[in-house]
Amino acid sequence: MPNTFGHLFRITTWGESHGGGVGVVVDGCPSRIPLTEADIQVDLDRRRPGQSKIVTPRKEADTCQILSGTFEGQTLGTPISICVKNEDQRPEAYKEMETLYRPSHADYTYQAKYGIRNWQGGGRASARETIGRVAGGAVAHQVLRKFLPKLEIVAFVSQVHDLTAVVPLEKISFTEVESNIVRWPDSADAERVIALIEKVRANGDSVGGVVTCVVRNAPVGLGEPVFDKLEADLAGAMMSLPATKGFEIGSGFAGTKLKGSEHNDAFIKEGDRVRTATNRSGGVQGGISNGEDIVFRVAFKPTATIAQAQQTVSVTGEAAELKARGRHDPCVLPRAVPMVEAMTRLVLVDHWLRQRAVTID
Repeated sequence: MPNTFGHLFRITTWGESHGGGVGVVVDGCPSRIPLTEADIQVDLDRRRPGQSKIVTPRKEADTCQILSGTFEGQTLGTPISICVKNEDQRPEAYKEMETLYRPSHADYTYQAKYGIRNWQGGGRASARETIGRVAGGAVAHQVLRKFLPKLEIVAFVSQVHDLTAVVPLEKISFTEVESNIVRWPDSADAERVIALIEKVRANGDSVGGVVTCVVRNAPVGLGEPVFDKLEADLAGAMMSLPATKGFEIGSGFAGTKLKGSEHNDAFIKEGDRVRTATNRSGGVQGGISNGEDIVFRVAFKPTATIAQAQQTVSVTGEAAELKARGRHDPCVLPRAVPMVEAMTRLVLVDHWLRQRAVTID
């Protein structure tokens, strides 16, 4: 199904940007996992619009409601349905888009594919759809906490336009990342990034960048050796997020400039554990996690909606000029961080359940 992600642990998201609400159905979650609306709300608050001066001003509380699948604060093993109501809809702000295609949006392709589209904020193509992903990822987080308590996932903004963070991966912490509104790994350096985003917004423009994610203390053995390689599923998960344009793991494209003798990760023995002296593989070899940190990067394009006049065509093919009147993020990266974390959790829980199924003692 095109709106469903995962194998054993599955989510199906639903809803449009300016409809009555959005949400998710989580299926395959083990029973007796502690889960309350408060557990989910933490990550929804990190994703929601209007949380700072550098994101879209749309005012949404994004308060979640669990409709099914739990009892007395625990999961039942049955489908978990989570709903978030839309409260600050302004479909009239998009009236011009009823007849004009927005550059670099999904307006034309949706119209061509389905013969109909929801022009009110983009419908399913809106980033508001990711509420369901983040809510589903919060459920996955609870599963990981119970069964893999040492596992840690930290995503952060590592590049905005031409500004790049220079912080050793081992020193990056969730607390530091969350201490500033841009989710930059060095809070002392965050103001220059915020200033760039504010300058770009004042000019009616937008910028993109990179979100890096580090998974620490992942177990060995996650991932399938052929089509469902761990990095392949991570790549698919990340590239399904709105505005993504690239994915690389470990050495990524930079590794192509090295020779095999320079790139190979030599094995060493550390106590009773096999490790690698370097981690250019990014924690995955042969599609299977090797116990080292899983490190990957996701590229996000500049927000397509900008407050400048752009050339386009109408639904009937006439040349036209369009100036956006909706609300938008000048940079999607700060709000993309919890989305990347959520999709990472979904992939890891799914593969952990699959691995458990083939390694029954």
